[in-house]
Amino acid sequence: MTLLVHPGDRLRELRHRLGITTREVEELSRRIAEDRENEEFSISNAWLTQLENKDSVPSIYKLFSLSVIYRAKFVDLLSIFGVELEDTVRYHSTLPLHNTHLASIEVSDRDRAIRFPVRFDRGFQVETTSLISRMVEVWGEVPIALIQKLDVRNCQYGFIGMQDRTMDPLLRPGSFVQIDSHRKRVAVSGWRTELDRPIYFVELREGYACSWCEARDSNLTLIPHPLSGCALRQFAYPTEAEIIGQVTAVAMRLVAAGNGHADELPKSIVRS
Repeated sequence: MTLLVHPGDRLRELRHRLGITTREVEELSRRIAEDRENEEFSISNAWLTQLENKDSVPSIYKLFSLSVIYRAKFVDLLSIFGVELEDTVRYHSTLPLHNTHLASIEVSDRDRAIRFPVRFDRGFQVETTSLISRMVEVWGEVPIALIQKLDVRNCQYGFIGMQDRTMDPLLRPGSFVQIDSHRKRVAVSGWRTELDRPIYFVELREGYACSWCEARDSNLTLIPHPLSGCALRQFAYPTEAEIIGQVTAVAMRLVAAGNGHADELPKSIVRS
């Protein structure tokens, strides 16, 4: 039988390890509140005593003060109260939106792993960029240190909406794409097959789109895959449509969500 540890007990343990009293915490937090010019950062002796002994939940301001005073990572204190920041990406993939949109990967702690839409095979080498196009194993966990070396903080990512079939079957609904924001000029030639033709992520007035593009004069035409069944769309450029960048890689399901056993993760592939 597993005994659940009360959050207050965890906080009291952290305080005892440092050998400080609740009144010392009060004094230190007051200095933080004065520096921030916000009383929400202040922690009273009575409030901390209640937090340690009852089912109370601190505000983000007081939790910040505790993380500073206890020399603890903010993300670890959130975890004490059942908030796991590394689960955000997992929920992004399990709670998909219908429309195409930009996406982000939260890197809260480089020492942890997060749920990420790809798991690279064992032969993947960060230093050798050509190997990024290897077949991946499953959607799963990737160490934060590896993700940071892939420059996740500076790259942009997009999610192809579950109802967006513009580039299907080349990019299926639910695909996760990497966007190079330095490549905004629409290419007019230079490709031999549809796999080589540049795909662009475009911001519209009421959402986003991901497709082949053709720019002429002051118009931008979004060209769908011929098998998608979608129609051409044309916008005034750049007033009604702005190119965010070129899609350079994609993590895509090879099996539709919901197929197979409930405990199986879908196979995926990365293209660069």
